[in-house]
Amino acid sequence: MSLSVESRAVSGPQTAAAEKPAASAAAPRTGRAGAAYRGLGLVLALAALVLIGLLSVWVGTRGIPFTATWHALWNPDGSETSVIIHDYRIPRTLLGILVGAALGLAGALMQALTRNPLADPGMLGVNLGASAGVVVAIAFFGVAAPLGYVWFALAGAAAASTGVYVLGSSGRKIASPERLVVAGAAVTAVLYAFNWAVLLLDPRAFDQFRFWTVGSLAGRYGDIVLMALPFIAVGLVLALVLAPSLNALAMGDQMGRALGVNVPRTRALGAVAVMLLCGAATAAAGPIGFVGLAVPHIARFVVGPDQRWVFAYSMLIAPVLLLGSDVLGRVLGAPGEVQVGIVTAFIGAPLFIALCRRRKLVML
Repeated sequence: MSLSVESRAVSGPQTAAAEKPAASAAAPRTGRAGAAYRGLGLVLALAALVLIGLLSVWVGTRGIPFTATWHALWNPDGSETSVIIHDYRIPRTLLGILVGAALGLAGALMQALTRNPLADPGMLGVNLGASAGVVVAIAFFGVAAPLGYVWFALAGAAAASTGVYVLGSSGRKIASPERLVVAGAAVTAVLYAFNWAVLLLDPRAFDQFRFWTVGSLAGRYGDIVLMALPFIAVGLVLALVLAPSLNALAMGDQMGRALGVNVPRTRALGAVAVMLLCGAATAAAGPIGFVGLAVPHIARFVVGPDQRWVFAYSMLIAPVLLLGSDVLGRVLGAPGEVQVGIVTAFIGAPLFIALCRRRKLVML
């Protein structure tokens, strides 16, 4: 914090020297206070995630008293209630936590990589790449189960993000944020045309694809959770390791190089992390919008621009939003349910608009 005008106006080197220790002593107190504030926020976000997780296990299309839910949660006995809790609701809740954390972190990472506050994970073509993989699985291989879609979706997401990065770094130029955005738009347009060309020629494939493309946690069991977990875990670790380098790149590529950051390697590893996080999340639950776009802004609104804190908060806020939307969809659609991708759009859009009205979005 800079000294006041009155303090700087006082003459004499002794006065200035006397004030320097006071200023330097105040800075650590401010830093500790800020860290304590952010740490408390993380604890509150974690508590909210635990509460919304319990609510997700309790609330469903079939009403179960909370006491029975709590007993079945800790005492699996093979009863009908226990089967519902352990085979359906707990895997669904765990998948919601994984997918939410992956989408929130991928969105924050993508905005940091491109220094674009309106970037989302789909900018690398991951969403449409995963969609193209599912279209191929349904139309050409006759795959009908969500677990069968997963590997095709992952392969499509990997191919699309690789294509975007190769185009963005073609020639002798590095993959700058601007080139990545343009390459992502080109690959997205090609994949969009491919998907609809195949679907319009195959009504059966279109009928199956439209249920996947909405985005849902329903009908996903423990095997899908186990499939997505290693990819998301690797992407999560990679993103957290890159956070200090991305803080340096926020001041520009030249400043980042001056601070010792390997810019091409950081962008390449960041793109790999986005592909792993968003690819696995999209493969497991389908395309879910607004989470990766809005949650990083909420995190920055709370903790500022430090990517280390933004990543940590995004990993907790996003699953709270996703699971909350999933629970709300079950309540509003009873005795059926509304897919979580629809609910997140209705909740995330007003939140994002309100956030944009309260603070000016600037380039990151």
